[in-house]
Amino acid sequence: MNQDNIYDAIIVGARCAGSPTAMLLARKGYRVLLLDRATFPSDIMSGHLIHPSGVALLKRWGLLDKVAASNCPPIRQVKFDFGPASFVGHGPSIDGVSDCYGVRRKYLDKILVDAATEAGAELREGFSVQEILMDGDRVTGIRGRMKNGQVVTEKARIVIGADGINSLVARSVKAATYNERPSLTGCYYSYWSNFPMECGEVYIRDGRFISTEPTNDGLTQLFVQFPYHEFQEFRKDIEGNFLKTLELTPDLAKLASNAQRQEPFVGTSNNINFFRKAFGNGWALVGDARYHRDPLTAQGITNSFQDAQVLADAIDTAFSGYQPLEVTLAGYELQRDAEVMPIYDLTCQLAALEPLPPFMLQLLNALCNNPTDASQFFGIVGGAVSASEFYAPENIQRILGTAENKRSPILSA
Repeated sequence: MNQDNIYDAIIVGARCAGSPTAMLLARKGYRVLLLDRATFPSDIMSGHLIHPSGVALLKRWGLLDKVAASNCPPIRQVKFDFGPASFVGHGPSIDGVSDCYGVRRKYLDKILVDAATEAGAELREGFSVQEILMDGDRVTGIRGRMKNGQVVTEKARIVIGADGINSLVARSVKAATYNERPSLTGCYYSYWSNFPMECGEVYIRDGRFISTEPTNDGLTQLFVQFPYHEFQEFRKDIEGNFLKTLELTPDLAKLASNAQRQEPFVGTSNNINFFRKAFGNGWALVGDARYHRDPLTAQGITNSFQDAQVLADAIDTAFSGYQPLEVTLAGYELQRDAEVMPIYDLTCQLAALEPLPPFMLQLLNALCNNPTDASQFFGIVGGAVSASEFYAPENIQRILGTAENKRSPILSA
């Protein structure tokens, strides 16, 4: 391999942030090298939900039909149950899309990797990146090991870290973190057969969060979260504690008693919350390498898709000569921060798993009787509605006033 052969971009990490970035750049005619230590298809610890804003990007990229063909049913409604009351609905459509999908990563990531290579990106699977190369303070490339053990060096105009929360790229460039918050929850999940689900379901109980969603091959994923400090105790009897948690929702417990778990439990307490500096001299970060949040609101895959689109556009603008790269990458960072910070804050608030305050009980109760505003609430998590606009005092007053006029009972704390 010719070390003088310069790529336009080298992307470290080929899953749901790296492969779309590679695909989009390759479709614009850039020479892209996509690297991952995994081979595909393969699974990874992850939730699966893709919100409508992410599904809309799959449609825009021409990949939605492949996702739909992966034997994964669309999720057309979500049930939100906080104990005293519940409501079912979906958010506003985005580019004609209002469905969610809960695609398993062994299917989704393969679809994304194939799309990148079909666009012209060069993929090296089973490749271990060992070093990020620097010339002074500028990143110039990578050094790594092929599957056959051969050590190679490759150079690029930009190196993109799509390598997750423990990003080698981020560590190598000492990317600054900000707005950090510690892990607030631990979680476990697995898959059940004979567990019929027509929609996604979310349950909030005292100190517990439960979600379910249909996924590929007729299976249902059940996902349980609990306070971080309980992780070590929970893991002593994962199955017993998991099933005990389901007993907080009798309907789920009944379904579980007739269902069969098909795979081992998977879990973690490493649900840290942070932002990292998104770019520097010759490098950029995308997806979980750039920004990570508690899995409770299931933002990871959708945010990775959104990052990929904005970052690829920023790089293309610079490489086309319209603006300097540092200017377009600064725009990428500012745009994405503005878009995700409100839902990041909401996610961290919910992940505290504390009893809902009276204000939130009043609001949720009001939404139970107001399908239009309930749709807006679903749209916050789904990416169609701005959290800051929804929670603006005048909007909240309007929602509560509507409920009062309908004489809807207001719940007490």
